Amino acid sequence: MPTLVNYSGDDEFYSGGSFCSADLGLMLSLGHADVYCPPRKRARISGPFVVEDRSKDPSLEILPDECLFEILRRLPGGRERGAAACVSKRWLTVLSNVRNSEIFRSKSYNNLNDAIMISKDEDLEVECDGYLTRCVEGKKATDVRLAAIAVGTSTRGGLGKLSIRGSNSVRGITNVGLSAIAHGCPSLRVLSLWNVPSIGDEGLLEVARECHSLEKLDLSHCHSISNKGLVAIAENCPSLTSLTIESCPTIGNEGLQAIGRCCTKLQSLTIKDCPLVGDQGVASLLSSGASMLSKVKLHGLNITDFSLAVIGHYGKLITNLNLCSLRNVSQKGFWVMGNAQGLQSLVSLTITLCQGATDVGLEAVGKGCPNLKHMCIRKCCFVSDGGLVAFAKEAGSLESLILEECNRITQVGILNAVSNCRKLKSLSLVKCMGIKDLALQTSMLSPCESLRSLAIRSCPGFGSTSLAMVGKLCPKLHQLDLSGLCGITDAGLLPLLENCEGLVKVNLSDCLNLTDQVVLSLATRHGETLELLNLDGCRKVTDASLVAIADYCPLLNDLDVSKCAITDSGVAALSRGVQVNLLVLSLSGCSMVSNKSVPSLKKLGENLLGLNLQHCSVSCSSVELLVEDLWRCDILS
Repeated sequence: MPTLVNYSGDDEFYSGGSFCSADLGLMLSLGHADVYCPPRKRARISGPFVVEDRSKDPSLEILPDECLFEILRRLPGGRERGAAACVSKRWLTVLSNVRNSEIFRSKSYNNLNDAIMISKDEDLEVECDGYLTRCVEGKKATDVRLAAIAVGTSTRGGLGKLSIRGSNSVRGITNVGLSAIAHGCPSLRVLSLWNVPSIGDEGLLEVARECHSLEKLDLSHCHSISNKGLVAIAENCPSLTSLTIESCPTIGNEGLQAIGRCCTKLQSLTIKDCPLVGDQGVASLLSSGASMLSKVKLHGLNITDFSLAVIGHYGKLITNLNLCSLRNVSQKGFWVMGNAQGLQSLVSLTITLCQGATDVGLEAVGKGCPNLKHMCIRKCCFVSDGGLVAFAKEAGSLESLILEECNRITQVGILNAVSNCRKLKSLSLVKCMGIKDLALQTSMLSPCESLRSLAIRSCPGFGSTSLAMVGKLCPKLHQLDLSGLCGITDAGLLPLLENCEGLVKVNLSDCLNLTDQVVLSLATRHGETLELLNLDGCRKVTDASLVAIADYCPLLNDLDVSKCAITDSGVAALSRGVQVNLLVLSLSGCSMVSNKSVPSLKKLGENLLGLNLQHCSVSCSSVELLVEDLWRCDILS
C-alpha cells in the first residue's frame, strides 16, 4: 500500500496539504482497476512446486455491505480509511457512504495519535478546515472521483467549495457521487453544479440534510433538479447568502417562495432563463420582511410590472440591480419602480433588452434613485434623447454611464447629458447608430470638469464634427477610446487633444484616417503622462510617429502599432528613445519590419515582457535568437 500512494507509512501522507491534495481518483486510478494487489517478493522454493487451492480462504469480500460498513467506519484514523479506499471500488463506495458523524472514534486512540500529530498539523487543520476547494469537469467528473474526494477530505474538515462543470459522457456524475460529498463533507459552504443532467433532487436533498453551513449555491443547466430540491435547501440551509439559478426548467415559484421564507440571510440572487419563475416567486423573495438582498439579477423571466413594483417598494437594501430581457414588463413597471421611492440604496443599475424601458420610466428611475452612480443601458430601442437628458438632470450622483446599441440617442442627447452630469467620471458609447455627424451649437453647454474617461466605439456616424464638440466639454480627460471610428480625421481629434490635460491611456485602433500629425500632437502635449497608446490599424501612421514617441513619451509601457506603415528605421528610432518603462510592444502586421530590426529589438527587449512579431518579415532563425536573448519576454511570431 505505501508503494501505491507514495508515502512511507508515517505522517508524510498528510504533511503539506490535505489528504485529497491530489485526489484519490487520480492517485489510485480507480477508474481502471477494481482491486489493488501489492507487490510481493518471489519465494525461494527448495522443494517441488505445489499448487495450493485458495478458493476457500476467508475473505472480506464475501461480507455484505452492511458488515463491511461497520468494519470500515471503525478504522481509527484518516490515513487508515484512505488506505482502505485503495483496496477496491467497493470499499471506496462503502467508505463514501459513511457520514462524518458515523465515524467511530476511540478516545484512547485519538488521544495518543492526536498528541503526535498536533505539533505538525495544527496550523494546517485551522487553515484547511472548511476551506478546501475542488473543481472537477469534463471527463474527470465521475462518481468515483467525488467519492475519493469525500473520503480523502472527511477527516480534514471536508470541502469548503466544490465546483462540478460538465460530466463524463459514459460514467457521469449522479446523485450517488453528490451524496458521497454530502456525507463526507458536512462543512461544505459553496456548491456549483453546471450542466450535470444526471444530478436531481435526491442528490440535492442529501446536501440539504448534511451540509447545514451551505452559503452559496449555483445551479446552471440542471434539468433534473426541481422545486423539491430547492425547498429542501431552503429548509435546512439557513445560512444561504447567495443563490444562482440558470436554465433550470423545472424550478419555479414554489422553490423561490421557500427560499424567501427560510433564508433570511440571502444577499445575492441571480435567476436566468427559468420559464416557471414568475411574479409570485420573485415577489416572495423581495417582499420578505427580513430580506437582506443587496444584489439582484433577473434575466429572461416571465415576470410583469408587478415584480418591478415590488422591487421598487421593498428593495431598500438593493445596491446592484440587473434587469435583462423582461419582455412582459412595460413602461408602467419601470415608472412604478422609480416612483415607489424604495431604491434609496441603489448604486448600480443595468437594463438590457427591455422594451418597457422608455423615456418616462428612465426619468422616474433617476428621481427615485438618488444614490445611483453607475448606469448601463443596452439595446433599449425606445430610450431617446429626451429620456437621457431628463435622467441626467435627476441622477445627481451619476458617475458612470454606458449606452450600447441605443439607436434613438443622438449627439444632442449625449452632449446635453454630459453637460448636466456634474459628477460624471466615465462615459461609454458603443454601436449607437443614431449618432450623425452634424454641427450643433454648444456655446450654451457647460463643460464636464469631472469626466476622466471617454469611450466611443464602433459608432460609424460619429465623425470629426461630433468629436470636436465633445472635446470642448471634456477638458480633464485621462482615458480616451475611439476604436473603430473610421470617420474621424486629424481635424476632429486635434482640438480634443489640445483641449485636454494629461492623457494617460489612448486607444485609436482602426481609425483609418488618422496620420502622424495626431501622434505628434499627442506625444508633445501628453507625452509626460502617456502610458498606453494603441494605433492598431492606423495605416497612415509611419516611422515619424515612432520618432515622436521615442523623444517625448518616457512613461509609455504599452505600445501597439500593428498594421501601421512602420519600417526598420522606425524600430531603430524607438530603440534610441527614452522608453525605459516599455513593457509591451506589438508590431504585428508590419511587413516592412525585417531582420534588420533584431539589434534594435534586443535593445528594447531589456525591459520588455511582451513582443508581437506576427506577420512581420522577421525570419524564424532571428526570432529564435531573440527568444534566447530576451528570456523574460513572451514573443509571438
